[in-house]
Amino acid sequence: MIENKNKIREAEKAVLVGLIHNDQTEAQVVEYLDELKFLAATAGAITLKNFIQKREQPDSRTFVGKGKLAEIGEYVKEKEAGIVIFDDELSGAQINNIEKEIGVKVIDRSDLILDIFAARAQTAQAKAQVELAQYQYILPRLRGMWKHLERLGGGIGTRGPGETEIETDRRIVRDKITLLRKRLATIDKQAVTQRKNRGEFIRVAFVGYTNVGKSTLMNLLSKRNVFAENKLFATLDTTTSKVVYENTPFLLSDTVGFIRKLPHHLVESFKSTLDEVREADILLHVVDISHPAYEDQLAVVNTTLQELDSFNKPILTIFNKMDLYEQQTFDQWLDAGTKEELLQDLRDRWNLETNNNAVFVSALAKKNLDVLRHIILEKVKELYRIRYPYKTNFFY
Repeated sequence: MIENKNKIREAEKAVLVGLIHNDQTEAQVVEYLDELKFLAATAGAITLKNFIQKREQPDSRTFVGKGKLAEIGEYVKEKEAGIVIFDDELSGAQINNIEKEIGVKVIDRSDLILDIFAARAQTAQAKAQVELAQYQYILPRLRGMWKHLERLGGGIGTRGPGETEIETDRRIVRDKITLLRKRLATIDKQAVTQRKNRGEFIRVAFVGYTNVGKSTLMNLLSKRNVFAENKLFATLDTTTSKVVYENTPFLLSDTVGFIRKLPHHLVESFKSTLDEVREADILLHVVDISHPAYEDQLAVVNTTLQELDSFNKPILTIFNKMDLYEQQTFDQWLDAGTKEELLQDLRDRWNLETNNNAVFVSALAKKNLDVLRHIILEKVKELYRIRYPYKTNFFY
C-alpha cells in the first residue's frame, strides 16, 4: 500500500470547505459537511470550522474564489490548523495551487476516504484494493501534484516536474495499476472458488450506508463478534458466518458500507468485496432511521445496488435505531395512543414503499429482533423450497 505521509495525524486540527453551486444546494452542502466532519473524526482529525462559498461553478484554479481562499488562509494561520479538507474532488493542480496559497496540507473527500480505507484494511485483498484505488486517484493528478506527491512514499512523483519525468511517473503508476489488477484477479478467482465451496446454502448479506448498525446486527443474529464501532467504515473486509435458525442453515455476510460521493475507482477496486452483494440470494438493507437524512442514505444505497445489478433480489429493509428515532421525534408528554398512531403511519408508509418488506428494530435495545429473525427465516425457507424442493425434510 502507498505510504501516505500526507495522511491525517491524530487530533490534527482541520478546516472543511464546501461549495454551493448549480448542482448542489445550500442544504445539501451543510449536510455533506456534517458527514465530512464525521469522516475527518474517523481519520483522527478535530474540525475547527466549516467554510461555505456560493458560486455558479468551481474556480478552475483554486476551486473557491480568491477572497474566500484568503479568508480560509487567514483562519488556518490564526488557529494553527494543519489540514484543509474539501468536500468535492480536486484536481492535482487545484491541490497544488491551494497549498501554495494557504501553506498547509490540502486533501479532498476522496483522498480522506482512501486514507480511512488504508487504515482499516486488514487482509491482503483489502490492502491491494485500497492501493489500486490510491494509484487510480493519483494517475489523473500527476501533472499538478508534484509538491503534493513529495509526501507519498514509493518513489512516485519525487523528481522534477519535467515532461519526461511526468511520463516516467505515469508509466510507473500504470504498471503498478496493472500489477495490482492482476493480483486482485488471482484473489478474485480464489474468492469465487471459496464461494462455490459454500455449497447449496442460501446466502444472505447485509448492505447499507456506513455506520447504520450492520455489524451490530450481524453480531446479534450470528452470535459472532464482528468488529463494530461508532465510526465510518468500521467494516472493510467481508465477514461471513454460517447461521442456523430452527434447523435451517444459511450464510450471513457483513459488507462494507456505502456513502455519498463514493469515488468510482473505489467501487471498481472493491469489486471482489462487492461480489458478496452481487451473489447474495437475499439482501438485508439496514437503515439508520434516527439519522436526519436517512431517506437520502436509503436512496444512495438503492442507487448503488442498481449499479451492481442487485436491486431485483429479495430485499428486506431493516429500519434500525428505532429507540433513538422515538427519542428524537416524540415529545415526552405525548400520549401513548397518539405516539402509536404516528408509528403505525411510519410503518404503513414504508411497508407500502417496500412491498411489505420492512421491519423496525433497535439493535442496541434488542427490540423486535425476534420478529426480524422470523422474517429472515421465512425468506430463507421460501428460497430453499423453490431451489431445493427435494431437500425439504433436511432443511425444515
